Amino acid sequence: MSRPENSAGYARNTRDDVVEAALGILDQQGLPDLTMRHLAATLGIQPSGLYWHFPNKQALLAAVSDRIIAGARSVDADGRGWQERVRAEAAALRDALLAFKDGAEVVSSTLALGLGAEELQRRLIDAIDVGGFERETSELAAATMVHFIVGHAFHEQQRIQADSLGAVAREHALDRVDPADAPVRPRAFEFGVTLLIAGLERRRTPLPTDPAPASA
Repeated sequence: MSRPENSAGYARNTRDDVVEAALGILDQQGLPDLTMRHLAATLGIQPSGLYWHFPNKQALLAAVSDRIIAGARSVDADGRGWQERVRAEAAALRDALLAFKDGAEVVSSTLALGLGAEELQRRLIDAIDVGGFERETSELAAATMVHFIVGHAFHEQQRIQADSLGAVAREHALDRVDPADAPVRPRAFEFGVTLLIAGLERRRTPLPTDPAPASA
């Protein structure tokens, strides 16, 4: 779409302003309310003014996705082995997705369309590379972990939203979870990451072959 002819008014809002306003709507009201019309009203401009910064809504959501991932806390690599680094990166990325309402859904859609969110995989590749794996192995393992991290966070946010609406079976509702069992969901995430790491380590050190039978 071409840029609006009268760009002076729209230039007052920078690209960062638009992304920040979109993040605010996302976090407070959720993805269904993050429409171009609602965003424009929040910024006090016409919807056409948004196309000065983004050609379409998908490009906007890609920028929002990148901002969500950029908020992931940094991991101190000093003295950490590759397995510990992968666990720390996975936890930091998961927390970043959960920091915004529907954050995982936005990132998931961006990944599916191939429009961004590369930072998710890059951070995991860098951590896995410390283990001395071939680059292709690191990339494939990181891609697998990205699917797990985003999928797990997406599921968790869906459950939280459904529970808030009373749509979850009573025995599975969050307010029925025993306080002693409250960390179950984080433990399940950590267990999944551990399984992926263990599989990657096994790939590097295959099982020893059985000795050949002695000749008669």
